[in-house]
Amino acid sequence: MDEAPKVIVIQAPPPQSPNTTTPPHAPHSPAELTAPPASIPEPQREAWLKHQVSGFKDKDAFETDVVRHVETTLARSMFNCDESAAYAACSLAFRDRLVLEWNRTQQRQTFSDSKRVYYLSLEFLMGRALDNAMLNIGQKDVAKAGLADLGFRIEDVIEQEHDAALGNGGLGRLAACFLDSLASLNYPAWGYGLRYRYGIFKQEIIDGYQVEVPDYWLDFNPWEFPRHDVTVDIQFYGNVHKSTDGSGKTVAHWEGGETVKAVAYDVPVPGYATPTTNNLRLWSSKAASGEFDFQKFNSGEYESSVADQQRAETISAVLYPNDNLERGKELRLKQQYFWVAASLYDIVRRFKKSKRAWKEFPDQVAIQLNDTHPTLAVVELQRILVDLEGLEWDEAWNIVVNTFGYTNHTVLPEALEKWSVGLFQHLLPRHLQIIYDINLFFLQSVERAFPNDRDLLGRVSIIEESQPKMVRMAFLAIVGSHKVNGVAELHSDLIKTTIFKDFVNIFGPDKFTNVTNGITPRRWLHQANPRLSELIKTKTGGEDFLTDLTLLNKIELSVNDKDFRKEWAEIKLANKVRLAKHIKASTGVSVNPSALFDVQVKRIHEYKRQQLNIFGVIHRYLTLKALTPDERKKQLPRVSIFGGKAAPGYWMAKQIIHLINSVGFVVNNDKDIGDLLKVVFLEDYNVSKAEIITPASDISEHISTAGTEASGTSNMKFVLNGGLIIGTCDGANIEITREVGENNIFLFGNLAEDVEDLRHSHTYGAHTVDPDLAKVFEAIESGTFGDQQDFAGMITAVRDHGDYYLVSDDFHSYIETHAIIDEAYRDQEGWITKCITSVARMGFFSSDRCINEYAEGIWNIEPLPVDKSDSGLGKGEL
Repeated sequence: MDEAPKVIVIQAPPPQSPNTTTPPHAPHSPAELTAPPASIPEPQREAWLKHQVSGFKDKDAFETDVVRHVETTLARSMFNCDESAAYAACSLAFRDRLVLEWNRTQQRQTFSDSKRVYYLSLEFLMGRALDNAMLNIGQKDVAKAGLADLGFRIEDVIEQEHDAALGNGGLGRLAACFLDSLASLNYPAWGYGLRYRYGIFKQEIIDGYQVEVPDYWLDFNPWEFPRHDVTVDIQFYGNVHKSTDGSGKTVAHWEGGETVKAVAYDVPVPGYATPTTNNLRLWSSKAASGEFDFQKFNSGEYESSVADQQRAETISAVLYPNDNLERGKELRLKQQYFWVAASLYDIVRRFKKSKRAWKEFPDQVAIQLNDTHPTLAVVELQRILVDLEGLEWDEAWNIVVNTFGYTNHTVLPEALEKWSVGLFQHLLPRHLQIIYDINLFFLQSVERAFPNDRDLLGRVSIIEESQPKMVRMAFLAIVGSHKVNGVAELHSDLIKTTIFKDFVNIFGPDKFTNVTNGITPRRWLHQANPRLSELIKTKTGGEDFLTDLTLLNKIELSVNDKDFRKEWAEIKLANKVRLAKHIKASTGVSVNPSALFDVQVKRIHEYKRQQLNIFGVIHRYLTLKALTPDERKKQLPRVSIFGGKAAPGYWMAKQIIHLINSVGFVVNNDKDIGDLLKVVFLEDYNVSKAEIITPASDISEHISTAGTEASGTSNMKFVLNGGLIIGTCDGANIEITREVGENNIFLFGNLAEDVEDLRHSHTYGAHTVDPDLAKVFEAIESGTFGDQQDFAGMITAVRDHGDYYLVSDDFHSYIETHAIIDEAYRDQEGWITKCITSVARMGFFSSDRCINEYAEGIWNIEPLPVDKSDSGLGKGEL
């Protein structure tokens, strides 16, 4: 084999090329794709079928698999098999079953040669895999009985699993729900992401402050398969020179720089009650030159001998490295290109095996950009088609635009990614040239269509003419996609009338659409709240509601059924008792399960307004303190529960966490207050904790400033589990209100259309703080909750710096609405009616409905028929 060249460009070489290692599967021609078994001689086929593995079908077979894995895979015995080993063996038994379906699914999809969708997301917040696999395969009862025979409680075994640290917030959880739905609906689909070694971080609360520590979750992960035969060399830095080929065409050559190797790791994603098991491919970064420079080591340069390895592995080490420093910005851009370049190489390689013409690429491939993070995929595909495959620019660009769809997740201009031209020039010089060309041709078309509007060109240019010049990634995503969607009706309307209104004029309204987010009921009802799922099953005639959530409407017929209502209330109380135990174990705070549980768990950000919530809690505390002991006895007990992480470089968000913990310390130790008010911050909020918290909520807070939250999905999870919402008219709250009815949600605050006027008046007119909020500020500044200087930034943001998030404007309405909630909760019979009615009307908010809308309106793909008797041979084209 020839020595690998120093500089390796991503392309799809023949199998013998030293540049890139590909899986050992021969390329299939269209004819070969039709009848795979025919290519295997009869004696071999008989031998394969005779010895073919089959996963466990009953309790005895499950126990056999578990014991086999304990004794052979883990090299333990019954004498030293603890819960951790039981988890490992149980996971491997289920993984064995999944792998069989996984292989057949990939084979079925390869041989059908139908269109696939590829979902590119920087986050996949998958949650625990074992419980999900048990439920989706339909064998949890078998596992429970089998583990009991072997001496283990299934709950203790499930508890051993670390959450996969592949995401942080709603963006990643949405991607996980979408993968679940794509598999459950039998769509041919792959997810592509990064295999973070540490995830974002593990959050610890020390002396009331957030402290970030590494979240090393990969010590044992039975749910991934390293594909060391699937590697891609990714190029950074270097320079570009252009030459003319024999036909007079100008050809660009990207040379020099640094190469990093991407290694694939595959994770099976099982569908519910279907043999379809799709694939999530995650890329890990390694040094292309190997782990270690032996010459440097031998000459005593021990640190620099592993420098290449350490620099390369940093790319996939941490989700969202802190970008307060220039080196952090470079690492984030490097991370994004590494991931999309490896993914596109993989997608293109798979397409080329079909021997189809390039013009058919959009007929076979749909790529969805989940937010702006994967936008470089637009540029990379254009580079592959023009530089490596030799297509003409216009033909290539037509393929690119018809391949990509872009999901926007924010209306906040400051949250739309921008990277400096200088950084691009340094890190990705060829891509910057292509971006300038894309922009030039786009602006020329705009100028032809709008010859009298010169200002328009500056407003829509992908290159922002600032100091320094910036590349606007959202604009690039719009120009490079055939569809742009928002994730709630209000959000989709807002992006068309605010941040992207010029693009609506240019491309027309048909390019912009809405797909309101949804959640998978399999995890967020069936798995998180099994008793409620069982109760609902008794009224819907079976488990079909888990695949057709609209069947929930049948439970509204039982809203006055005494026994049904009684069991509903008992389930809620049991969930609250479970959460109370978790709170006691993790924080040491005792809470009363009969109190109203008021929950706000989500990423900590000023626009999500956890500061409004904690100011409201302080107001409640001050009000209670002012009452006589007799008056206090008449008050409704409440537990305010917070959770969520602040980005490491987000100082104000960290101060909000500090204030919540400081208030909790004072309130929870105040003997005058007792159980009337407790304040709890649950550290290191993740999917597994959400599965405990969500079913226990009475009220959940979704209180973003109107017009700032794109959709939200936690609001859907809470209502689906029989909790009610206090919220603003923002994101999906509006559609939830439309579905469940105004009587079953507690709305407050200003509307999105008033926000800009209020902000203007704050800046240029008189701005006075709400009197009740002023009293809260006085209490903080008097030192009631610790050093006032610690919280001065939060107060001045409202009082002196324009109150951008309208905390003061909405405070009175917020307090009044909480008083209404107290009164409503006192009427427990009326409250239960609200809860049952709300759940019954949540059928619209399934991620299955979302995926069907994407499939029909954006991707143009069909589900692949599944023959449940299919036992397939060999592994599919992974």
